[in-house]
Amino acid sequence: MTTEWIMLPRRVGLVAMLVGLMLGGCSHAPRIVEPVVDTSPYQRAGRDVLWAVAPLRNESGTSQADPLAISDDVVAAVEQVRGISAVPLNRVIAAMRALGLAELSTPTDARRLGEALDVDGLIVGSITAYDPYDPPTLGLALALYLPGRPDGEALGDGLGPRELEWQPASLQTGAAQAQVGPVALASELLDAKSNDVLLAVQRYARGRVEQVSASAWHRYTRSMVLYRQFAAHEVVGRLIRQEWIRLARAQGGPDTTPR
Repeated sequence: MTTEWIMLPRRVGLVAMLVGLMLGGCSHAPRIVEPVVDTSPYQRAGRDVLWAVAPLRNESGTSQADPLAISDDVVAAVEQVRGISAVPLNRVIAAMRALGLAELSTPTDARRLGEALDVDGLIVGSITAYDPYDPPTLGLALALYLPGRPDGEALGDGLGPRELEWQPASLQTGAAQAQVGPVALASELLDAKSNDVLLAVQRYARGRVEQVSASAWHRYTRSMVLYRQFAAHEVVGRLIRQEWIRLARAQGGPDTTPR
């Protein structure tokens, strides 16, 4: 028996091992997962509902919080909602200056700004807590206003000057009711020491970070910039879910909030 025949099984075994390693490597390739996103409760033919975000007030007690940067995070979170678009923050600031509004102090201020921007919804809020150190903490309180039309006629519970497909009689509540106070409120203290918050971070990271390891989602708790994005998404999502519930109740139907 020649040496070549003796070495053949070893060569075949080596090739099989290399093929196995290659296939094994392919089996561990990152799987593409759709990220968790919210869906607008409003139905419009042809285009998205338009919202704006007023610059947040810093009520956290620390100057480390950057209200404009966090306001931009909220704008980005609104943009991620299917069926809702957001006005750039610099345009909102310009409109406030034109109206002589240093900040929004009353529901009337919110209505004036919403009408000036010609938007369907306006988010007003504040930063209630801010600690960028590991583990981070961020508190946000947001209120959603639906400005009425300048002529006093309410559309879709005061959803603004853009027509919606649905306008049930139960939503024609009149300008006085539509223009007083927010329709939805969301206040969250998101402390990364909490297991509930960490589970929410995991859900948010799924599809937004390459799942090369089971702990890849931890990047959102190790960077305050990324943690701000998570927090904005979480609180805006709470507003969206409240709107699903409010509209379902107004129409006398069951709660159809997406789970």
